[in-house]
Amino acid sequence: MTTLEQTGGTVADQLATLVAGVAGGALPVRLRAWDGSEAGPATGPTLVVRDRMALRRLLWRPNELGLAQAYIAGELDVEGDLADGLRQVWRHARDRHLAGGGVRMGTADRLRALRTAARLGVLGPRPAAPDAQAKLGGRLHTKERDRAAISYHYDLSNDFYQLLLDPQLAYSCAYWTSAAPDHDLAAAQYDKLELICRKLALRPGMRMLDVGCGWGSLTIHAARHHGVHVTGVTLSAQQRDFATARIAELGLADRAEIRLQDYRDVADGPYDAIATVEMGEHVGDGQYPVFAAGLHDLLGPQGRLLVQQMSRGHHAPGGGAFIESYVAPDMHMRPVGETVALLEAAGLEVRDVHAMREHYVRTVAAWLDTLEERWDAVVDLVGEPVARVWRLYLVGGALTFEEGRMGVDQILAVRRTADGVSGVPLSGEEWR
Repeated sequence: MTTLEQTGGTVADQLATLVAGVAGGALPVRLRAWDGSEAGPATGPTLVVRDRMALRRLLWRPNELGLAQAYIAGELDVEGDLADGLRQVWRHARDRHLAGGGVRMGTADRLRALRTAARLGVLGPRPAAPDAQAKLGGRLHTKERDRAAISYHYDLSNDFYQLLLDPQLAYSCAYWTSAAPDHDLAAAQYDKLELICRKLALRPGMRMLDVGCGWGSLTIHAARHHGVHVTGVTLSAQQRDFATARIAELGLADRAEIRLQDYRDVADGPYDAIATVEMGEHVGDGQYPVFAAGLHDLLGPQGRLLVQQMSRGHHAPGGGAFIESYVAPDMHMRPVGETVALLEAAGLEVRDVHAMREHYVRTVAAWLDTLEERWDAVVDLVGEPVARVWRLYLVGGALTFEEGRMGVDQILAVRRTADGVSGVPLSGEEWR
């Protein structure tokens, strides 16, 4: 490496100059390079470039995925509040209209970046992605590929999810009915399950289908507290095994069963009620009309459907490069209005749409607190790269809901009789 005079400043100075050129302004956070040099704001979080390989990744992928891979590999780190650092970076990107696809590099920018990279000894072949990245094959949303996508995320290990989630292993947005300090995540998840059961107007003896049942929290709650006969379906063998064991432990085997089954293979309707909680995001854009039509056909007359599902604006469908590569491959989200239209096109009558975005901010914050409290145990169980995936996923997710870039909604629909009877009382909001 040559002297500072020959290179035009410290490593941090050179990186700050490069960022200013391609990202349209000064560094939004402080930066510390591998040589100890620093640049950028004196206060707030510090982005630490621990290894030159991080810059090589960003040369090949100057976007969200390149940053995420460098963080997962431990080549980049953040000292201070990671959420605040991401918040400042997103604000910088929005102000300069960069949020959609990373930095915009023209020919001059690329030449400048290459010259800086050459001086810093960064040039080289594209680095391999961290091993934690999903590797799926086959045509999108075949049964085999969907099974592999679900297994990648949900079969990480039951022990991991028991470290992270509440005792019921409810892995979806909770419903916070109180701000009291002792109203914790477990209480909020109970309230969410109860809200779903009230909206479905469950009564003893009814048949209910839980599509994408996870570890069985709703299946078990409905059978245990409402006397319903519930069938839960999942593509995750570990979820099926956990939920089946818990059903047996609670003595509910006569009222609840868990099947390892694709939703497209469920054919034992009619059901009086169907719930699908944050599973529709995994169905896929082109497949969603088939999904909605199948739910309609499995409902009996006056049967109710509750869809709890995340949404995203027209400007950013899908899950994003990081989410689709390291968290939930093949995920697709759309504006809530489009989902409502798809349900209506399948013949269902939508009766209520309940936005719960702020509830997800609190839910994800609770999961993140638990992850940090149990960090050493998580690293011992799944390794540091996977633990870093989850830290980035939860921090980014909370911020995305906080800023309104994603939402989550409960959509209540009904299958009317042939002569238009819905069975919903005139008050229409008996679940409130």
